[in-house]
Amino acid sequence: MRAILVDWLVEVAEEYKLCADTLYLSVNYIDRFLSIHPVQRSNLQLVGISCMWIASKYEEIYPPNVNDFCYITDNTYSKEQMVNMEELVLKKLKYELTVPTSKTFLRRLLQVGSWGHEGCLKVFSCYCSLRTSCLNKGRAVL
Repeated sequence: MRAILVDWLVEVAEEYKLCADTLYLSVNYIDRFLSIHPVQRSNLQLVGISCMWIASKYEEIYPPNVNDFCYITDNTYSKEQMVNMEELVLKKLKYELTVPTSKTFLRRLLQVGSWGHEGCLKVFSCYCSLRTSCLNKGRAVL
């Protein structure tokens, strides 16, 4: 179900031309919220769109408003439900919204590294390969 939700959120992000960081944050908020709060299947889309609304307010210069997010769900959820879910998500996440993403890591690596874009991508590619290899072998990953 999570995969279907994330696929749909990718389409929403494309529809509203949201930046990639907004989508990454949305998925992070969803994963963190679902790990600490059980959600009925019928409310999973509400959680997803509320997390995207929170992330867009955090990351975008001109975020879509609540009416836009209600519309994209075919008005399945009301404004009140969106606001209530936003409040619940923020409380459960303890208002801890700033998290590093892979894009943040790459940006920082480019700032501190003197090897340019190609060198940075090689380092990141090696890291991802190592991480995948360790996960496939059941080893701990940094």
